[in-house]
Amino acid sequence: MNTLLLNSSKESILTAAKFLKSGGLCAIPTETVYGLAANALDSGAVAKIFAAKGRPQDNPLIVHIASLSMLEELVLYIPDSARRLTQRFWPGPLTIILPKSGKIPNEVSAGLDTVAVRMPAHSLALELITAAGVPLAAPSANLSGSPSPTCAAHVMADLNGRIDAVLDGGSCTVGVESTVITLASEKPRLLRPGAVTPEQLRELLGEVEIDPAVLSQLQAGEAASSPGMKYKHYAPKARITIIEGDLQSFNEYLQAYSKHSKAFALCFEGEEGAIPLPCVSYGRQECPDEQAARLFDALRRLDELGAERVFARCPAKEGLALAVYNRLLRAAGFDVRN
Repeated sequence: MNTLLLNSSKESILTAAKFLKSGGLCAIPTETVYGLAANALDSGAVAKIFAAKGRPQDNPLIVHIASLSMLEELVLYIPDSARRLTQRFWPGPLTIILPKSGKIPNEVSAGLDTVAVRMPAHSLALELITAAGVPLAAPSANLSGSPSPTCAAHVMADLNGRIDAVLDGGSCTVGVESTVITLASEKPRLLRPGAVTPEQLRELLGEVEIDPAVLSQLQAGEAASSPGMKYKHYAPKARITIIEGDLQSFNEYLQAYSKHSKAFALCFEGEEGAIPLPCVSYGRQECPDEQAARLFDALRRLDELGAERVFARCPAKEGLALAVYNRLLRAAGFDVRN
């Protein structure tokens, strides 16, 4: 298959829409990460997503829409809590899980009776969904398990020859996947942290539970109700260990690896000169928005440098930094040292 790299012109959007309407796959830009899109109502097209990514079939997908009228067709009902969330955060990096309608194929929901839906805050994505005339199922446009793509070059590196096209919309502004909240449980529950923070959700909804899988592994046999919950994700080829503590204790831990030729540090910007290993930085310590925007690019950079062991400075665990920590946790396979 010859993967077309399309620019942001109207003609390119129509070309991408043609692929999607005919059951093909197109990687699309969003504000979070690039998504690998297919017609969400076409089970055959959705199955191609799993094949192209090498994605496990029991990992549900997020459906992307361009209007609230699309949402009404995909779910059984829209509670008041969902309407408040959409008014405040859509278009934007928030995914809402609700009971699904009969239009959603089991391939999209991984056999669950719910569906995850969001409206991306990216003009090209919204124009493409409108041009295609259908909602788009779109997980991250990468090989399953590898760092998520935040630019078209990342997508081409992973999926060139596996999909029909990539719509290049530049670099993603947020850099980590959307917040996922389910409203299909007794109480609103955060399943995956993102740029819409727990604090913002509680400000609007009151009590919001945080699923244990945000900071720990699912129990054996437990079904994933959201993408990003069940498997090791976002990982470079190197083994990652997260080191909790200050810079001094981080450096003390690294002394044992100072002669390891393929050991690297994933650090905060400005710390590089103080660390006894080659460094890749992912934003300033006090700027979680920078960390989110640069994390996946930094993980891919470590692969390019041939890293085999990576020791990561630990971000905070609140606000947007909670999303960064969640992605690092999964990239590290929950290997954290204090």
